[in-house]
Amino acid sequence: MRVVLASLTTTAERPRAGTPAVVTDLLWAHALPEDGLEHVKPRATDLGIDLYLFVDAEDDAPAVARMRPLLERARRSIAAQGYSLTAD
Repeated sequence: MRVVLASLTTTAERPRAGTPAVVTDLLWAHALPEDGLEHVKPRATDLGIDLYLFVDAEDDAPAVARMRPLLERARRSIAAQGYSLTAD
């Protein structure tokens, strides 16, 4: 298992209450079995949310490669909560 960090930056003056949990639910709603997502741990930050994505992968590069499509699928739903994905 590998951990991939995805950072979200708030686009709103005041993020909605409960947003880290909602973002986690949105990721699960967009996840496919082939993504290999096993667990999501959100952490609120001063600038947004850090998402620690636990991925079923042997190495870091494949783990990151598996999370990119998932994050792209969830991008619009996450944006509706007032967050954007930070460029890597």
